[in-house]
Amino acid sequence: MLKRSIQVSSSAMTYLPAEPDHIHSSANGYKQRKVDSVLKRMNKLGKKADNLAQGIREHVRLGTKMSETVKGKLSLGARIVKVGGVDKIFNNLFSVKEGEKLLKACQCYLSTTAGPIAGLLFISTDKVAFCSETSLKFYSSNGELLRLHYKVLIPVEKIKRVNQSENMKKPSQKYMEITTLDGFDFWFMGFLNYQKAFKYLHQATSHQLSSVEMMYKCRSLAS
Repeated sequence: MLKRSIQVSSSAMTYLPAEPDHIHSSANGYKQRKVDSVLKRMNKLGKKADNLAQGIREHVRLGTKMSETVKGKLSLGARIVKVGGVDKIFNNLFSVKEGEKLLKACQCYLSTTAGPIAGLLFISTDKVAFCSETSLKFYSSNGELLRLHYKVLIPVEKIKRVNQSENMKKPSQKYMEITTLDGFDFWFMGFLNYQKAFKYLHQATSHQLSSVEMMYKCRSLAS
């Protein structure tokens, strides 16, 4: 789906801690309540959750069993709580400027030539960034096997346009396309709440997109 390949960050920074082999309820009662609270917010769409999950499963080809998807969400929620929240994850993964504010973090999939990659999309006042949920295997130029997180960073000032699209045969399958000024295209899909994610993306990029539009109008008048 991508028109150009996406560069993979060479950073080996840990994204989320590995899951513990055993969870002792006596020592984690408070954490479990926090996890339950996070999961409650993640599932606030209520009865629509099953339909959304089904749509995600169809176009990103998740596990064959719904239980695998639910288990993955439970695991991610627990690990986010353990780290200290999405703000701390964002600050650890990416260079955050003074005054920069994280607007939204949401689970989704990044489309690549090798297939969709699950992870978190961070939308801030300065950048749109993605990091895979787990580390992926890559081979270095000398054949060495590496395990790195797949990361994408798009400064807001480099964004040319943001498009919404959907599968005509399956309208529930919605996508977001971000095109940069240097000609790269990034496709994101599988959002649990597509409209909310796009709302924050539009909020973060509206000023930049207005500037780009004005620039092209000026060029057109000058020619």
